[in-house]
Amino acid sequence: MARTCERSLSSAVPEPHGHGLRLRAWDPESDADAEAWLRGVRDPDFRRWNTPLRPVTDIDGAREMLRARALDAADGRSVSFRITDADSGTTLGHIGVNQIDHGLKRACVGYWVLPEARGRGVASRSLLLAARWAFGELGTHRMELDHALGHEASCRVAERCGFRYEGTMRGALFQQERRDAFRDAHLHARLATDPEPAVP
Repeated sequence: MARTCERSLSSAVPEPHGHGLRLRAWDPESDADAEAWLRGVRDPDFRRWNTPLRPVTDIDGAREMLRARALDAADGRSVSFRITDADSGTTLGHIGVNQIDHGLKRACVGYWVLPEARGRGVASRSLLLAARWAFGELGTHRMELDHALGHEASCRVAERCGFRYEGTMRGALFQQERRDAFRDAHLHARLATDPEPAVP
């Protein structure tokens, strides 16, 4: 019964596509999806720049996280997409439209790419797709993106996709592997009225 419920939550997530990618729902009951999520959040480069509130250390934790994200999507709080190659269906990473505020028409976006898929513009192409979906289908007016100070690759992705740098937020993120110390973050944002950049 739980499996059917999770699958129905996943099936409700839209599948934006273009730029050689398709954004799909994560399936908490799929071994491949749970393993891909675990690899992504345990990757040293991810851990260098991100310290989640709830660390995921094993496959059961990955499933639990994916189930929680499916429930958030069902409740309209966020939407988590598995970035896949449009032709092969291979999982390349993750992009999420988070902290959706329907009243203020605002949301935040975050993403990561698996090591073997880096250097191919996956983050930029998926960010353009997610933004187009959020501005169009979700009716969002403002999308925010932040990253730890010094994360130059993420900064380039944001600017390439039309997310303008708006300033530095002091002590906005946890330090690497710590939850008792903080670091600064760059804030980027894009409005629905901003022009959509060309595909990088």
